[in-house]
Amino acid sequence: MTKINAFSQTLEAAVCRNISGVQKIKGLHRLSGGGSQETWCFDAVSASGKKKLILRRTPESVSGDTWVSIPLEVEAELITRAAKEGVPSPAIHYVLAPKDGAGSGFIVDFIEGETFVRRILRDDQYATAREKMIGQMGDALARIQKVDATNIADLPVLDASAQITRNKEIYREWDEAHPVLEATFVWLEANIPEIKPLVLVHGDFRNGNFIVGPEGIRAVIDWELAHLGDPAEDFGWTSINVWRFGADKPVGGLGEREDFYAAYEAAGGAPVDHTRTHFWEVFGCLKWAMLCRLMVTRYETGTDAGVEMAYIGRRMCEAEIDLLNLLT
Repeated sequence: MTKINAFSQTLEAAVCRNISGVQKIKGLHRLSGGGSQETWCFDAVSASGKKKLILRRTPESVSGDTWVSIPLEVEAELITRAAKEGVPSPAIHYVLAPKDGAGSGFIVDFIEGETFVRRILRDDQYATAREKMIGQMGDALARIQKVDATNIADLPVLDASAQITRNKEIYREWDEAHPVLEATFVWLEANIPEIKPLVLVHGDFRNGNFIVGPEGIRAVIDWELAHLGDPAEDFGWTSINVWRFGADKPVGGLGEREDFYAAYEAAGGAPVDHTRTHFWEVFGCLKWAMLCRLMVTRYETGTDAGVEMAYIGRRMCEAEIDLLNLLT
């Protein structure tokens, strides 16, 4: 029996035990992408027909603390709560338990659509979507910040000071000299915004983490960096250069910051402070640089044996250039 066949049987047993009416699964296969998590697709077969489902799962190549990712069980709870606030989300069907023997993960509805950003920014079928997505992003972000996540265990609490401290500690552990990062830490510490009540931060809210149809955003996905934090943090992350994918417009290659802020405010968000969002854009570039270097560390130490970690890690220098542009 091959490894994938054994996994398919284990997953089938878990699905049939825990999702009502399912008699078997068919066509299990792993999808490309997914970053630090695996994404599997399969058909759940019942007496009334078949339904396509998605399994989001921690890779077997990952061991130990990944530093950044929240447990997938927490991610599933956040998606459930976000859906109740009207955030476009796939329905959660089941969260894997240790007794299932299938690893850590959860099963959700398959949502047809596109996540590959260059197609979203280029293809004619997404022309209408490109016109609507900035408004939809503002609306979704306002709804995310209405989610009450204060009572969720294992959800990090990270205001600006905590974010800087956390990243600085990791940087020092590397025992390497990166002058651009050091200058950025100095700037961030000198420009920490005043404390505001913390909200749910998606943490990776950007073009590429939306499932998109011709009409626009169908689902917000990939919550693994979520935490309680500053209301402006997601604005900064969304606008950093890497997520423009070569396009000119600052918000995911789709539109202008002012239109994004206006859509957020129209959906009930508080007035956006541009100085505050600039702070978080600088921090976002630092965070991306740190994540790139962290991926190399994970590959070198065997925490994640996937070669994608080493490949992405090479992009740290791009983030350093972006930081210089933001700080000068």
